[in-house]
Amino acid sequence: MSPVRSLFKTADGNDCTVTFLLVSSLFLLWGCCNGMIDVMDKHFQDQLHLTKAQSAWVQTAHYLGYALMALPAGMLARAIGYKGGIIAGLLLVSLGGFWFIAATHIAAFWSFLLGVCVIAMGLTVLETVANPYTTVLGPERYAALRINLAQSFNGVGWMLGPIIGGAFFYSAGGVEVAHGRLYIPYVGVATLVLALAVVFYQAYVPELKVLDKYRLDGHHDPSSQLLRRQDSIWLRSHFVGAVLAQFLYVAAQAGIFSFFINYMVSETPALADGARLTEQGAARLQGLVGFGLFTLGRITGSAFLSKASPHRLLGTYALINVLLCALVALKLGWISAAAVFLTFFFMSISFPTIFALGIDGLGSQAKKASAFIVMAILGGAILPRLMGYVGDLYDMSVAFLVPLGCFAVIALYGYTWPALSRSARVSPLLRSPV
Repeated sequence: MSPVRSLFKTADGNDCTVTFLLVSSLFLLWGCCNGMIDVMDKHFQDQLHLTKAQSAWVQTAHYLGYALMALPAGMLARAIGYKGGIIAGLLLVSLGGFWFIAATHIAAFWSFLLGVCVIAMGLTVLETVANPYTTVLGPERYAALRINLAQSFNGVGWMLGPIIGGAFFYSAGGVEVAHGRLYIPYVGVATLVLALAVVFYQAYVPELKVLDKYRLDGHHDPSSQLLRRQDSIWLRSHFVGAVLAQFLYVAAQAGIFSFFINYMVSETPALADGARLTEQGAARLQGLVGFGLFTLGRITGSAFLSKASPHRLLGTYALINVLLCALVALKLGWISAAAVFLTFFFMSISFPTIFALGIDGLGSQAKKASAFIVMAILGGAILPRLMGYVGDLYDMSVAFLVPLGCFAVIALYGYTWPALSRSARVSPLLRSPV
């Protein structure tokens, strides 16, 4: 058997290579949808004459969908299994995509926000199912490798999303023409997703079981349950810090991603021929360069994490982003523009690293803690509006002081994590010493 095929060979001898590739397509899907969301703000500002703070309701609707669906998605996955959960998530995404036809005719901001929220709820179900499922589609020793392979598809989706969205949201025929075409990419996604649901219905998607290392099967003795009730996760400082850090990280990420086009169009110097960067050109730069650096950061970050302590790398990357945001706020022309692009690279490892540090050592309570850390992405629904407000009041360069503050707290969490966790070393899961 080839080494590649052995990655997807389950304990009962079944080859899950095709299943893994199908599941990986889901990572590409939600990366693309998320990327399209990030280029919508400027369109609504122009079409509906909204302020930057008002247009940030797009991010609010998106991340609110994730927050509302996080816990129900977990319950749904446990009730109907991997295959059922994937199909349910795809159908919900499709429903949100087709709603954009009605939203375009209604032509009211709330109708577009509803579509964004429904799609996000469907993506939440897919993420809840697909992330853990990749880890069981083969030998346990290759679990981390499989999920990293799947995440690479997600990075490609993030790159494609702004390019696809920009082609329709910023039409050469003007904002009115673009507004009438807003539904097209979403109907395309909805149609593709329906076809994918049919494929999954016919496909081999086994219900694989793995050893419950945290003994969460409910068959514990009463004394064990009493100890767990007395040992609340909210008494664990490193977990509470992770919830706050994740809230602020997603807030910073959503703000930078969503106002990238605003910054590039209004704050960068004129090009060599005197022309200004267009919205469509900025969307392409975000997809190819910004998310290209984000994907590169994920790939190289995995290599760095095998040698450096996760909390130190998180703190260092966040501190670098503090300095980069300061450069943006100083309005140094193309130097500041380059700093915006580099923030993409140094944000790349934040979400999974904060997640791992937050649940470290929590044993049987890790799954419960995970749900709260996932819900912390609500930061992406709230703080971008503050960044938009500062941009309206001053300009988009000054608005980068908002993510600067977020990254400062994240850096503090990274560097103080050993004290917060009160552990002499990082758990074997994190692989490297403090």
